[in-house]
Amino acid sequence: MPPLALQQALSGLIGEARLVISELPECELKLWLIDDQNMDRAFTSEETQRILEEPPYWSFCWASGLAMARFLAAHPEWVAGKRVLDFGAGSGIAGIAAARAGALEVVACDLDPLALQACRANAQLNAVELGYSSDFFAEADRFDLILVADVLYDRANLPLLDAFLGRGRQALVADSRVRDFNHPLYRALGVLEALTLPDLAEPHEFRRVSLYHASREPL
Repeated sequence: MPPLALQQALSGLIGEARLVISELPECELKLWLIDDQNMDRAFTSEETQRILEEPPYWSFCWASGLAMARFLAAHPEWVAGKRVLDFGAGSGIAGIAAARAGALEVVACDLDPLALQACRANAQLNAVELGYSSDFFAEADRFDLILVADVLYDRANLPLLDAFLGRGRQALVADSRVRDFNHPLYRALGVLEALTLPDLAEPHEFRRVSLYHASREPL
């Protein structure tokens, strides 16, 4: 059965929507996600308005999060034995992937209480332990790595690129939205292909996820 509070919140937005356990492609993780059938129909104007006001982003696996999870599974040395914070955690996929890859500690950080509930449910689903935080700026400067997946969709968040290095020695960013990414502290690592689940039929350009890395110490 899906977590009751999350299912109730989703039903309040989209009456027929259900959370289901979804296995992720090319990734040994699974998440509670909104079912495909409820994305393959026309929404009423009331549903559309509610979704715009309170988007249940925690019920999706966004392309950047999936790409980050695959990257950490393939390169566990980025997180193994380290203290990691997953910023704007959403479903918790990046943090869960870090925990599975051997991180010493992982804190899922999100302003939305429902997102933190989703992180808890998904951590349990994948048999990992996470810590939880609702205030990034209240965290001490003690992390080895800040994970940032699908946060820059809102360009108002770009100034956070500097703030990440105020709480962690390094930052790893996955993003498919910013085409003019240009920050003196961040270097491009490469591009991965991934998609959002359930599939939102996004333009192909949003399936190309770029990875960026910054460090406040010489490498």
